[in-house]
Amino acid sequence: MGITLPQAGQQATRENVVRMAQNAEKEGFDSLWVFERLLWPINPQTPYPGRQDGSLPIEQQIILDPLDTLTYVAANTNKISLGTSVIDMLFHNPVVLARRFATLDVLSEGRTICGLGIGWSKDEYQVSNIPFRERGKRADEFIQTLKIIWTDDVVEFSGKFYNIPASKIGPKPIQKPHLPVYMGGFSPNTYSRIVNYDANGWLGVIAGPLEYLEKTIKTIKDIANKANKDPNNFKVILLTYSNIVDSKSQLTNEGQRFPLTGTIDQAGNDIQRIKQMGIDHIIFGSIGRDLDKVMDITKQLSKFAR
Repeated sequence: MGITLPQAGQQATRENVVRMAQNAEKEGFDSLWVFERLLWPINPQTPYPGRQDGSLPIEQQIILDPLDTLTYVAANTNKISLGTSVIDMLFHNPVVLARRFATLDVLSEGRTICGLGIGWSKDEYQVSNIPFRERGKRADEFIQTLKIIWTDDVVEFSGKFYNIPASKIGPKPIQKPHLPVYMGGFSPNTYSRIVNYDANGWLGVIAGPLEYLEKTIKTIKDIANKANKDPNNFKVILLTYSNIVDSKSQLTNEGQRFPLTGTIDQAGNDIQRIKQMGIDHIIFGSIGRDLDKVMDITKQLSKFAR
């Protein structure tokens, strides 16, 4: 069980980040999470997929750097895992990003979880000077370069998008053979990428009824079976945003209740069903919310997640 850190909007302060991190560790949470956003475009070229109207949440106008935030948190905690949900890898140089992740792993003594995505915003691709087309093929090479940098004594890579001359690149991560790598995304290409490049699994978000989630998990397992790989090697980490009310009467449309909304017991039943699907790690989101209330509700839901 994990929780996102308050790294966005007006709540993104030094005091809030440390308080949330230390409280989560004290309460026995397993992980802390951050995300990445480069821009809040005034006139976006691409609608935000997280909202029906396509608008970006206003909190995302202010974003603490994800890896800097986790590095700071590593110095103020002792054992809780530190994850990215997600870093948009194509906006970064692979050697620089590999070193930043490895540095975090060294300084945190092996607590880092690497969650990666390829992004969706044409504006962020534009400012990163990366073509929007062929981003999937570019991501394939990026994952390969990260693993090589983290594992090989002499690093060398020759591809269409990335080339590394034979070099020594350190430090190497504490975790062996390399950091756990999870891929975020909702396309069949993402699921195939997870299997083809032996990522540790999928970093998902509840985007509809739980049947959709169940179908995605089955799809990943089917791809693994077709590739003659053990489907149990690919895990799922699930990001959720709960909306808890005191009674069922407060629900606007109970017949079409979104997962992890409703009463504590209703949300708890959803969590138990998620566990039955084989998902072994759930993250509770806190962006733009009252931090004390989020922590209180998450503690109540934790009895269903354990």
